[in-house]
Amino acid sequence: MRGSYYTFYRKASTAFHDHHKLIGVCAMISGGGLVAYSDVRPFGSVYADAAQPTTKKTKVVVLGTGWAGTSFLKNLKDPSLDVQIVSPCNYFAFTPLLPSVTVGTVEARSVVEPIRNIVKNKDLDVGFKEAECFKIDTVNQKVHCKSTQISNIAGKAEEFTVDYDYLVIAMGARANTFNTPGVVENAHFLKEVEDALRIRRSIIDCFERASLPSLSEEEKKRVLHFVVVGGGPTGVEFAAELHDFLHEDLSKLYPDLQKYITVTLLEASDHILNMFDKRITAFAEEKFKRDGIQVKTGSMVVKVTDKAISLKERSTGETRTLPFGMVVWSTGIGTRPVITDFMKQIGQGNRRVMATDEWLRVEGVPNVYALGDCATINQRSVMEDIAAIFSKADKNKTGKLNVEDFSEVINDIIERYPQVELHLKSQKLKSFVQLLQSKQDGSAKQATMDIEKFKAALSEVDSKMKSLPPTAQVAAQQGEYLAKCFNRMKECGENPEGPLRFRDSGRHRFKPFRYKHLGQFAPLGSDQAAAQLPGDWVSIGHSTQWLWYSVYASKLVSWRTRFLVIGDWGRRYIFGRDSSRI
Repeated sequence: MRGSYYTFYRKASTAFHDHHKLIGVCAMISGGGLVAYSDVRPFGSVYADAAQPTTKKTKVVVLGTGWAGTSFLKNLKDPSLDVQIVSPCNYFAFTPLLPSVTVGTVEARSVVEPIRNIVKNKDLDVGFKEAECFKIDTVNQKVHCKSTQISNIAGKAEEFTVDYDYLVIAMGARANTFNTPGVVENAHFLKEVEDALRIRRSIIDCFERASLPSLSEEEKKRVLHFVVVGGGPTGVEFAAELHDFLHEDLSKLYPDLQKYITVTLLEASDHILNMFDKRITAFAEEKFKRDGIQVKTGSMVVKVTDKAISLKERSTGETRTLPFGMVVWSTGIGTRPVITDFMKQIGQGNRRVMATDEWLRVEGVPNVYALGDCATINQRSVMEDIAAIFSKADKNKTGKLNVEDFSEVINDIIERYPQVELHLKSQKLKSFVQLLQSKQDGSAKQATMDIEKFKAALSEVDSKMKSLPPTAQVAAQQGEYLAKCFNRMKECGENPEGPLRFRDSGRHRFKPFRYKHLGQFAPLGSDQAAAQLPGDWVSIGHSTQWLWYSVYASKLVSWRTRFLVIGDWGRRYIFGRDSSRI
């Protein structure tokens, strides 16, 4: 103890004779210590700092604040990045709850979080511009933008450009009308918060108009006929929410109009919820039938006017007309015009969706990434690389392989080509070795195969390649993956991949993106929902609705939105849904 004390005393005495260190010691003794001491610098340090060159930060431009873009921003951590966000929306919207917003179960402000709130505590430079990108210039690495605000001076939107070193395109998609006449002019969409609010006002307008004394019985039936086009998850959930709103809330406020209310769900295929398990599809169709929701399958919309929708029945080929008061169009997604123009510019004009590789890089364009609904991964086929795979495994160059020769490359093949794993599951095979053995004769270890047998073993693998669904779950995982790649880019370099991850050609710096499906829900109204979770587990009923509540509450982007949404759910149970036009 005495030795330690003496050492400390000697160091303090030495510091006493240094004027600037003395200030630090006195500050420590006086109680402001650590802060004051850290601010003291040797004389001339200011000039030394000024002489040091400023490190140039890497400019990353992010287009879009949807699921993909926001997930990327939330997980980005590299302080050497200068991030600029360009989006016409200065908020992130929790889109799975938009059907609830349309009927007042949840308020619009409860499902949005300002993007500046999300990035304000980031340890990196982040700027935001409320504008819309209308052109991407990959030659000069610029994006051309147009402000969403109209200038008071010029009387038009301001245009400007933003430079980038890396560009992340996460602009989402628009509603797909399939060029059906009259859809854009007469139908509602359900992609944005503004769409949900317009639908909400339109529902109330229909009831207020139907309550006027001048309307005939026939006209009241038309005005209170609500048509939903599209039997996917969004269309089914909206139809269920709308039915509950009409019969649990509005029918009590407009009792004389209850007998005129009709909800019709149109689907071009044979069943609704085709992407779900057949048990869920059957339950949903039966429940809608009990509830009085008319489900018309095999009906293709050919035209929409301001008062009627024309259908072509696939079974008979006949065309008939349905009068309506409001129609909501929910039939999939299409490419935005700016993305279409960009695809033509980079040689992808013959595609419907922009193509990226497994590392989310836009094919044929350096330093540009795309994720979410605006792009799809162009998964490389096994057969393209079959000769390279065989050559790498054939280390002795004999032209013949034992199953054991693949021991070092099996994991790399499965990682690079996910369709191999899907094929194994479909064939109920436990390993890649079993797949190879299934094409061999004799003992597994002694038998050999040449490249033709190897091709035969893998010939059906590429048929299992599937495009990822355009869901929030996929977009969020892609954003998180790409952020992790950017966080490690300095240590790993810009070129993350090789044709295969073999020892003599260098390991993958970044593994290719792999989507992990966590399940999907389908709310069906009357506080019932259906869930299809990994492991072929299907749950239907009231308990599943509470599971839906808990999962969606946990996925909300902030504690503020969690409290607001949970409060809205509680308010709805106590007071019912809000029927005001606001």
